[in-house]
Order: sequence, then C-alpha cells, then structure tokens
Amino acid sequence: MTMTKKDALLLAAKELFGEYGYSETTFKKISERAGVALGLLTHHYGNKEKLFLAAGLDVLDRFIVYLQDACAKGNNGYESVMNFCRAYLDFSIDKNEHFMVLVRCSPYSDMKTKTDRDIMYEKFNQVPRELEYHVRRGIEDGSLKSLPAYETTTVLTCNLVGSIRTKLLTPYAPPSLYDDVLEFISRSIKA
Repeated sequence: MTMTKKDALLLAAKELFGEYGYSETTFKKISERAGVALGLLTHHYGNKEKLFLAAGLDVLDRFIVYLQDACAKGNNGYESVMNFCRAYLDFSIDKNEHFMVLVRCSPYSDMKTKTDRDIMYEKFNQVPRELEYHVRRGIEDGSLKSLPAYETTTVLTCNLVGSIRTKLLTPYAPPSLYDDVLEFISRSIKA
C-alpha cells in the first residue's frame, strides 16, 4: 500500500517528536523528513500542536490495541495482568511504534485548548482502566492476591512508567531491567 503525503507527514512527525522532543521539532524538519512540501503540513494538520495531538493519538491508539490483544490471551486475571505488563514494556522498545513520542514529549498537559486536553486525557486514561479491569478480574478469580484494585493498578502503572523512563532516558538501566520488573510484579500480585 502506498503511503499518502498526509501519512508520510504523520510518520515523520512521530519520528522527530520522539527523537528531538516537542520544542525542537519544527514544521520544516518534518516536511524535509517526509519529503513533502511545507505548506501541506498546515493544510493537513493546521499547526504544530494539532500535529502533535494527531501523532500522540496515533501512538496511543496502537498502544491500547496492543495491550488489549495481549490481555485477551490470558486465561485468568493474573495472566492477563502479566501479559499487559510485558506488552507495555515490549511496546516501549519497538522502534516501529514511536513510543518515545509519549515519553520524550509532555506538552499534553499544556495543550492550549481544553478540547485537546480532554481528548488526550481520556485516551491516556484508557490504559490504566484496561489494567484495572484485569486486576479486578484476577482478584475475583483468585489468581491475584486480594488487594485494593485501584491502588494496585496505580502502583503497577508507576512501576512500568518508571522502568521505561529508566531504560529509555538514562544510562543506569541494567540489561535485565524489564525482566526484573516483571518478576517483581509477579511476586507482588500472584495469589
């Protein structure tokens, strides 16, 4: 399938936002990377903030589907939670998924319009809600310890986010970090 100019611009934007962050990514850099005329960026996306929102939503949509597919393979709550955690970590290092757009850039909370903020907030919240569903499932089916579901979900999410930031943004991550985190999570929640 041939990539449209709009798709090429979105792909270039995801690559550059992930490499350089929001403030260092310019329309000029994006159009040059995509090999598309600069004017088409404005035509298709309006402004940098709208393009960033489109890039972030694209990554998040793929991420959520990836997590849901992984969870669906679990035979019980514990397996689904562990599948979620492994998929979360795996997605973060898959270069084709452009996860760094979500890690390196954080103007989502500073978006100018309330509508854009609300759209991104709702999309981001689908991730912990998916995890919480499977935590509750595991508590109910007895495969997880009887723990407070919301708080457990929050702590698991913090462990995942912290390990990703350590692995991707610092020189301190041991090679086995993701496996160590998964082992820790398993010991902490398994019934």
